[in-house]
Amino acid sequence: MMRDHFRRLFAHAAWANGRALAAVRATPGAADGLRLLAHLLAAEHVWLSRLRGTPASHPVWPALTADECAALLAENRDGYAALLADADLAGSVRYRTTKGVEYETAVTDILTQVTTHGAYHRGQIARAVKAAGGTAAETDFITFARKA
Repeated sequence: MMRDHFRRLFAHAAWANGRALAAVRATPGAADGLRLLAHLLAAEHVWLSRLRGTPASHPVWPALTADECAALLAENRDGYAALLADADLAGSVRYRTTKGVEYETAVTDILTQVTTHGAYHRGQIARAVKAAGGTAAETDFITFARKA
């Protein structure tokens, strides 16, 4: 039951990230939106790397193009889908932050962090797109749920 819930949350995240990317691409001058989207996707990648016990290949605040964001979005989508297929959701993960501080955190808390962090930044991306004269993407979970 919990696994299915997280699968749905990550399906929403990928859908919403794709919509945010499309809004950024459609809005010349939405550089801040692109910067925030790159961070959101890189943070997802960093957490996925921690869950896998592998080194991250992106810093938390990378400078990515829209095409690089699209590639990382797909990589994250596929990575979380694979992880959720067989992850020990009752387990925990020991890792070091980007500042070198060591923690051990429950897998479910990390998964929750990833999905809520994304929602936070998609709101900022929407604001940046609007400020640049574009149309913000609707990325709320309920919109996703109604379309599913």
